[in-house]
Amino acid sequence: MRTPRWALRALGRGFAAYLRLVRRTSRMTLDPPDLFDRLEPDWPFVCALWHGQHFMIPLGKRPQDRYAVLISRSDDGEINAAACEAFDIRPVRASGGDPRKMRKRGGVYGLREMLRALEQGDSVTLTADIPKRARVAGLGIVTLARLSGRPIYPCTVVSNRRVTLGNWDRTTVALPFGRLVLAVGEPVRVARDADEAALERARLAVQAGLDEVHARAYGILGLADPGARLRDAA
Repeated sequence: MRTPRWALRALGRGFAAYLRLVRRTSRMTLDPPDLFDRLEPDWPFVCALWHGQHFMIPLGKRPQDRYAVLISRSDDGEINAAACEAFDIRPVRASGGDPRKMRKRGGVYGLREMLRALEQGDSVTLTADIPKRARVAGLGIVTLARLSGRPIYPCTVVSNRRVTLGNWDRTTVALPFGRLVLAVGEPVRVARDADEAALERARLAVQAGLDEVHARAYGILGLADPGARLRDAA
């Protein structure tokens, strides 16, 4: 028996309230310190995350920032969507990953909606790695960048006080009264006429950029990235 939609959305709103508590009771460090000034000329952009950090990213949103986020059509996705809406982040309900398999999972619709969001001035957030293959970037995110002409910024929010689950992507959830780091890496730009070889180079650049930004953010806290070796275990 499936959980009723209203119950899932109530869980999402409750989680959003918890995240607000975390944000109010935690000290945030920006890396680089002029992070938002650097992002402004490239707005709207594509914000790339690793799976496992997706619960944390609303902590880095300012009230004036306009975002859409790609969220799966699963029950877990319903919870995430309700939480994001509480932060004024517009959910796009579809799946990313391999463009060749998008049609089966509503990905064509998702790609179209993300392109529309970028055209309307909303930055778009999505996980870069292939589902169930942690820390392995897929072609979906670089395809979005090629079609939209918008840059990809590797992003993360990490905490020194957190719960890290033992699942495939080492999902982390921050605890209150800690230190947070919002970090952004160098942009990856994909030409509109990029061929397969260029898309593969961009995919690897996104992968390396996300690895670097996570290592840097955790390093500021004096910690090691709990997901750093997941690619080797895949």
